[in-house]
Amino acid sequence: MNPFYHKKGQNAIYRTNARLDVLPFNSFSVGQNSVIEDYAVVNNGMGHVHIGDNTFVGLYDVVIGPVTIGNSVIIAQHVVISGLNHGYENVHIPIKDQPCNTAEIIIEDECWIGANAVVTAGVRIGKHSVVAAGSIVTKDVPPYSIVGGNPAKLLKRYNFETATWERALSTKI
Repeated sequence: MNPFYHKKGQNAIYRTNARLDVLPFNSFSVGQNSVIEDYAVVNNGMGHVHIGDNTFVGLYDVVIGPVTIGNSVIIAQHVVISGLNHGYENVHIPIKDQPCNTAEIIIEDECWIGANAVVTAGVRIGKHSVVAAGSIVTKDVPPYSIVGGNPAKLLKRYNFETATWERALSTKI
């Protein structure tokens, strides 16, 4: 990691077996007191990766930019967060030879992304939301929501008037 291009916050930890594929032409930062666990892969080759303060990136996670992850976020094990998509439109060219496109993923503060979840390019996950284990998130998640499934659907929302988590009347996100 090059300190001229990349920023590591105070007390941030990269475990010994974490793989940081960080290149100087895109930014990379990790906030203070954050942890990137063993066998996690972080790649900024296709776009920036910014991880906030007090955030935990779990075992075997994959984070491919462009991605912005807020403060106090928990990302459980085996999660894939990829702002990258491969082109496939031209049937006369192998997919591996077609240009890639990107769309930034934003995970706001205080979220919890459950084990084995996938967050696809261009998605925003709102503040203090939960993505259930094994979910595939293809659309934006409103703040203070719980989503789950494939594709992820709205399960609950926090009601500030009653101070309770309530089952969603509509599962559409």
